[in-house]
Amino acid sequence: MDYHYLFHYYDESTGPFRNLSDLSPQSAETVLQDIREQSKGFASQRSADYLQIRRSLEQRAREQFIAKGGKPVRRHPHYMTLGRCPWLQQWYPQGMELNIPVAAFNPETISFTYGDLFPTMRYADGKPYRGQVYTLKEILEVVREYGLPQKWNAAGDSGPERYVEVQIWEEPPGLFQKYL
Repeated sequence: MDYHYLFHYYDESTGPFRNLSDLSPQSAETVLQDIREQSKGFASQRSADYLQIRRSLEQRAREQFIAKGGKPVRRHPHYMTLGRCPWLQQWYPQGMELNIPVAAFNPETISFTYGDLFPTMRYADGKPYRGQVYTLKEILEVVREYGLPQKWNAAGDSGPERYVEVQIWEEPPGLFQKYL
């Protein structure tokens, strides 16, 4: 079943689990500016305030996750999807896909949003899953009710949710190191 695996998309030239949020604000902006100048995939289209918004949303997600009993190890998450989302592989010049069973993760270190963190936390359309961070048990209920966005909205023409995003709050190596 699609929701038994988490998927990570990345560029072959950089490798998996590279995270702008792990860098200092100045270093992250330098990397992002290089991506913009070289028109490297989807990330080259990000706004000037992207990093500031991203860090704020990550902090909000972390706080909500802790309030639900989550035990994040990392300050900023790595990102994956619940189920396959081929559209994300196209974000990268040399897109790669890595999949890892959900069971390889400690449930206390993974949270979920129904859609990408940015629109989930910022898009005000009254849908009940907006502004929410979910535990593994909770997101499975949401998926049972609404389905996987990558199935019903693969083309993105039915709203901003294109996949269920997973925030990985642990470090590789962790339980999932053997899959890298």
